[in-house]
Order: sequence, then C-alpha cells, then structure tokens
Amino acid sequence: MSTIINNLLKNFHGYLSLEKGLSTNSIQSYLSDLNDFTAFMAECSINDFKYVERQTIINYMLNCKSREFESSTIARRLVSIKMFFKFLLQDGVLDSDITEVMDSPKLWRVLPDFLAPNEVNALMNVWKTSKHDPLNFRNRVILEVIYSCGLRVSELINLKCAEIFRYNELIKVVGKGNKERMIPIGKIALRLMRRYISDVRPLLINEQQHDYIFISKNGRKLDRERIWGIIKQAAVEAGIKKNISPHTLRHSFASHLLDNGADLRIIQEMLGHANIATTQIYTHVDKNKLLKIHKNFHPRS
Repeated sequence: MSTIINNLLKNFHGYLSLEKGLSTNSIQSYLSDLNDFTAFMAECSINDFKYVERQTIINYMLNCKSREFESSTIARRLVSIKMFFKFLLQDGVLDSDITEVMDSPKLWRVLPDFLAPNEVNALMNVWKTSKHDPLNFRNRVILEVIYSCGLRVSELINLKCAEIFRYNELIKVVGKGNKERMIPIGKIALRLMRRYISDVRPLLINEQQHDYIFISKNGRKLDRERIWGIIKQAAVEAGIKKNISPHTLRHSFASHLLDNGADLRIIQEMLGHANIATTQIYTHVDKNKLLKIHKNFHPRS
C-alpha cells in the first residue's frame, strides 16, 4: 500500500471516530473493507484514488462475488467505498465523487446465474469415467459432487475421505465459521465418489501424506483456482455460453430443489446459510410458470 493511500485511510479513521462517533468495531469493519479494495487497486496497478473509475469499483464487486462473498458482505463493501469517496470529496482530495450515482447495494442481491437441467447434463457428460484417465474421472466427480450437494469451493477442496458417510448417503462438510453440517449426496455422485476413492485416487496420491479427496496429478490437494479452471473448461467443451463458475453449480442446486418443491428451510440447511434471507434469493418464479399457475388456479382467471 502506498504512503498516500495509507495516510488517507488514517485520516478516514480519524473522521469516523471523531466526527462520526462510530464504535471501534464499526470503524474496523469499514477499514477492513477498504484495505481489501486497495489491495484490488494494487492488483490493477492503481496507486491513487483519483485514477479509480466506476468500472474499477464494479470490477471489484464482481471480484468479491467470484470469491464467494455473501451478498450482504458485497453490499457492505460498496457502502464502505461510497462513504470513503464522499469523505475524499469533502476533504478536497477528489474533485468529484464517482460513487454518488452508483446504484444502491440492493442490486447485489440479484439472483445469480444458474443452469437449466439440460445444461447440467451436458456439463456432466463432458468427461468419461474411466480409471484409465484418472484426471478426467476426478473432474467428473468434482462436477457431480458440487451440483449434488451444493458445496462452496472451499468446502469441496477440504473434503476428506473420512468425512464421506458412504452407507448413509451423507457427507460431512466444514463450512463458514468452521460450522459442520451433514448433506445428502445423490446416488450418481455417491457411486462415482466411491469408485474414485477406491480405484482412481490411489493412482494420483503418490507418496503424499494427507486425506484430502480431490488431488492433483502430483498428489497435492487441489486449490480454488484449479476447480475454477475445471468448470470453465467443462463449460467450453459442453458448448455452454453462460459465464459459469463453481458457484453457478451451487446456485443451480438450490434453484432446482426449489423448483421441484423443496422447502426453503431445508435448502437453507443444506447450503449452510446462517440467515434464511440469504436463501430467499432463490425464490424466483419463471414468468411463464407464474402465468400458467394463475390461469389454472385463480377462480376468475
């Protein structure tokens, strides 16, 4: 972080404390958000706030989304940035506030992209399940497990062999805040997982000493970036034009469950959402479906 940026953040700290009278926790939250934003600026080779454009902030919001931040977190970060830029304008550091006309954080609670069932099938059929091609087998299992269980990438890469409850058709996941939860796993995903652990993983593990399920060709635990690459590659080979990510499969899991009548509270439990409001972004209804329901069931339709 440059000296100029560091000094401005210190001035903002004083402004929040002395002029706004905010609590220590609130101030730390604002500064934490801004530290993350300035780190993103550095990645973009931007070393002064006067060079930040609206698109820079939009790209940062998308970057937060790609890191699987909750909608409420992204919204709060936009609020922090808007407050800081307002301060910079008042302090004479900037001539104008580019965030003034930016839409409210409610926009970041829009329903994420999800796949139609036929697109999911196309994605799953990209890679064959032969132990003679262990990496493709592994990739297929990764796709099946994310979609079958609605996992976050962090939860997937930290799965261990001992956490697969094979005979109860459940897996144990360690989610945000180190909270454990049990999630049902579909029959197809479970069958492929069993084959992968017994027949394919031993071909990859080499001499590495760990219990992680999904590993590289050198036997190391896979990282988030590799999971992203696997899903991007599968989408290209399946001919899917949408800009999908691992989170797209998680969103598809939730949307398809809801479309088929699953209770929102059950979906909340499986996704590991602390607040039902986070799960409610999936309560979208297709307009044509809405019209059909109204026509079929309303007495005066």
